[in-house]
Amino acid sequence: MILDQIMSSPSLNYLPRGMAAASLRHEVISNNIANVNTPNFKRSAVNFEDLLAKELGIGDNPNKLPIVRTHDRHLPVGQIGGAMPRIEEDDSTTMRVDNNNVDIDIEMAGLAKNQLYYNSMATELNGYIQRLKNTITSGQS
Repeated sequence: MILDQIMSSPSLNYLPRGMAAASLRHEVISNNIANVNTPNFKRSAVNFEDLLAKELGIGDNPNKLPIVRTHDRHLPVGQIGGAMPRIEEDDSTTMRVDNNNVDIDIEMAGLAKNQLYYNSMATELNGYIQRLKNTITSGQS
């Protein structure tokens, strides 16, 4: 019972998926930067946060009532979908005459932002695991 609660924790559900999305985003941004001078190249982006918000029911409808789990045998709230990161190509814009739409300044800023995002999630996940470890070794809850 306790192990099930630990393994179904939102921290062990959302943080690793967020870190995987950030890792994929790093690869995609690096590919965009590498192709900054490639004619007809269209930049790509990773969509995860919007999919996760939709999975959690955040932002859909401000008047929507929250779902509450009233019994242990009810299905878990917000953990059914399992949103995963998705790569999307941006072919709607053209930055230059050669039909390339990569802006190196935007990509470098996105890379820095993504690094901070990944580091903050790694720190949070590490803190959660340390708290679990401390609870197990001290015998407290």
